[in-house]
Amino acid sequence: MTELTCDSLLARLAKSGTEADDAWAAVAPTQPDYEPPRQPPSPADADEELQRLLGRIANEAADVPSELAAEAPNGELPADASFFPHEIRSFAEAQLTESEVEALVLKFLLNRGSAIGRDIADQVKLPFVLVEGLMHQMKHDRLVVFKGAAPMNDYEYLITDLGRERARRQFEHCTYFGAAPVSLKDYCDSVKAQTIGGQTATVEDLQRAFADLLINRRMLNRLGPAVNSGRGLFLYGAAGNGKTSIAERVTRAFGQCIWLPRALGIDGEIIRLFDPTVHDEAPLDRKAGILDPCKVDRRWVRIRRPTIVVGGELTMDNLEVTFNTSTGISEAPLQLKSNCGTLVIDDFGRQKMRTDELLNRWIVPLEKRFDFLNLANGKKIQVPFDQLIIFSTNLQPKDLVDDAFLRRIPYKIDVSDPSEAEFRELFKLMAPKLGFEYRDEPVSYLIARHYKSASRPFRCCHPRDLLLQVRNFCLYHDQPLELTDENLDFAVENYFAVM
Repeated sequence: MTELTCDSLLARLAKSGTEADDAWAAVAPTQPDYEPPRQPPSPADADEELQRLLGRIANEAADVPSELAAEAPNGELPADASFFPHEIRSFAEAQLTESEVEALVLKFLLNRGSAIGRDIADQVKLPFVLVEGLMHQMKHDRLVVFKGAAPMNDYEYLITDLGRERARRQFEHCTYFGAAPVSLKDYCDSVKAQTIGGQTATVEDLQRAFADLLINRRMLNRLGPAVNSGRGLFLYGAAGNGKTSIAERVTRAFGQCIWLPRALGIDGEIIRLFDPTVHDEAPLDRKAGILDPCKVDRRWVRIRRPTIVVGGELTMDNLEVTFNTSTGISEAPLQLKSNCGTLVIDDFGRQKMRTDELLNRWIVPLEKRFDFLNLANGKKIQVPFDQLIIFSTNLQPKDLVDDAFLRRIPYKIDVSDPSEAEFRELFKLMAPKLGFEYRDEPVSYLIARHYKSASRPFRCCHPRDLLLQVRNFCLYHDQPLELTDENLDFAVENYFAVM
């Protein structure tokens, strides 16, 4: 600090007046022009501030409300709000052990070579925070090493020779390294919550489900109670009247989407349940951003209620757990894949196996609503049998099965031939879809000339099939698509040549 000179001191005293107090105040030190640094907060204050910030983060990342979590994409019907697979917070909550997850990770790295932590978490469909902790433990056990840093506080992991040896031993038992499996108990709870027996279809629901088919009110009134029973029904009648088309659309009358595990884990055995060939995935819309607002357990996949159709190719092996000896992975049977949906046995009575074999296999599940399956390790498990089973046949049910089984299928619906008015309406519906302008005169000629005079019964498939014959004829001859008597004569000659 610069020292005060005598002249400056006297000048300040002169300005201050004659009072002593004012004089001494004038020469007193003045406050500095800058603010001194603040003292660091105490440990207690710092901890309180940290807790406040963590609370804000938790509120931002909290689970989305159930009504938003169940919201379906593209304005479709919402999934059943009674079940939503929330993201797990620990391996114990998922009924998984660290050894099970470690085996999946090692087999993935053996196949991949190296991967960043988030890719590994995406492969096994588990939260990154859980996988990250496991990867650090695996590094401590010398199963993996850090190959380099990755964005967002992540690392790239490389499997070691010790990890390769352990992964190869795991491969000898099972080659699966996909999504971590869901426990049988959690799966059974999900089926109970999403059961097709808990759905109620109204007249409006059935009208919406069959909007693209011509179904009279009498048929809808018979189908409605059968669908609501959730048990099973026979659809029988002449070929070509739409039994399969009706069966395939029944599921539309229920809630559209359910949650299904990608795989089940039972005592170390993996059963693959999600099948892209029969299941139609319907993922939730996700907002862009780092945090996932839905907090979904990614081991589950959201699908449309399944409708599985099998015909003459059905065998007894399709109804049991199929174990692949080369991969060590088991495939779920058809009735397990169709839970909470519909299983259609088309052309019933024409399978390679005898009908009594199939009926004896299902006579108890149809009554008790659960089934028993045998695993490759000899263990027998009880699983839900929760689907609407539809037997579609052009044979009489009483000629196929005995009374004991018919009693367990409470609804038998005859899909009869259409009336003349319905036959004309089918032509009106199909003509514009195939590029024709509907004209009533050629259709009246067709009915009089080729149906009534020949005593030929109407079939629901005839309008579509005959119009296709006419369309192909016109395209071949480079003619405009037109309904004429001559074109219909040509179509009938081809279509009914041996009928």
